[in-house]
Amino acid sequence: QVQLVESGGGFVQAGRSLRLSCVASRNITSTRNMYWYHQAPGSRRELVATVHATGLTSYADSVKGRFTASRDNAKNTVYLQMDDLKTADTGVYYCNAWVGCSQYWGQGTQVTVSS
Repeated sequence: QVQLVESGGGFVQAGRSLRLSCVASRNITSTRNMYWYHQAPGSRRELVATVHATGLTSYADSVKGRFTASRDNAKNTVYLQMDDLKTADTGVYYCNAWVGCSQYWGQGTQVTVSS
């Protein structure tokens, strides 16, 4: 079992920044890919960033150049630095990981970007 707990969401104006955190209940950030998903109101969850176990990162086109994902293995934590936020970034952000055949989600953290 793995618990994932996100934090760092909030209400910001367009163009500002937020930093999300996801803490895992055990050390998986160094051995598993970690994912950040975004669910806009009325839409399905979409993958926006991956922190690969190798340390590499990848991003959806919609956030490339604005979002930066990273990890701190000593803290079992992954981060999502979100800069130049847009109203389209509004929604709930979820942390996700697969361990074996099991998929784990955090409870999500709400981000609201006003124009």
